[in-house]
Amino acid sequence: MRRLLVLLSAVAMFAGAQNAMASAAGALKMVDVGSSEQARQRGAEIVVSTCMMCHSLKYIKFSDLKQIGMTEEQILSLLEDQSIDDRMLSLTSIEVRKESYGKVPPDLSLMAIARQKGPQHIYTLLTGYYYKDAEQDETDNHLFPGIKMPDVLAYADAESDEERAEVEAQAHDVASFLVWAADPSAESRRTIGVYVILYLIILTALLYMLKRRIWRKLH
Repeated sequence: MRRLLVLLSAVAMFAGAQNAMASAAGALKMVDVGSSEQARQRGAEIVVSTCMMCHSLKYIKFSDLKQIGMTEEQILSLLEDQSIDDRMLSLTSIEVRKESYGKVPPDLSLMAIARQKGPQHIYTLLTGYYYKDAEQDETDNHLFPGIKMPDVLAYADAESDEERAEVEAQAHDVASFLVWAADPSAESRRTIGVYVILYLIILTALLYMLKRRIWRKLH
């Protein structure tokens, strides 16, 4: 029991330190990513075509994308050498990814729940890039200074409000998709939960009416 408490304390301290570091580096943009199927579909397309050059989503299969309303034809159009029943794994070899970034980029399956306000971290990271110098040959990130991940959505290159808004919309969709990827069954559980609550309310009402009827006969 004591070892468990020590372990839980260490995890809490580590999570707190991570959040403190992120807060010190840059303020989160408190965007609401919502649960729109259209946003998730657009996010899936961006993740497959861009993010999966380096990242994988090992707990998700391409066929799972049907859960967010994508047709088989839409899914197949995203694939290269994969089949629809394959897991969403990067086609770039581990060796190449490790050589490029010093370590293998993290799996994105659970990224949205890996820390508090995970969706906001994802959105803020993707829209936090800027050029470090006038030559515009090296980018950095307000949220995570020194990050090796490139500016995949080219936010630093956006020169107008319209261009920035377009990239921000893409970042929103990516965050929305990764929220779904972290817990694909969340929506169905919520739906089941509503039906269970309605069932319990009806059952309680019927039992109350039955109780009153029984007690009326006794008296």
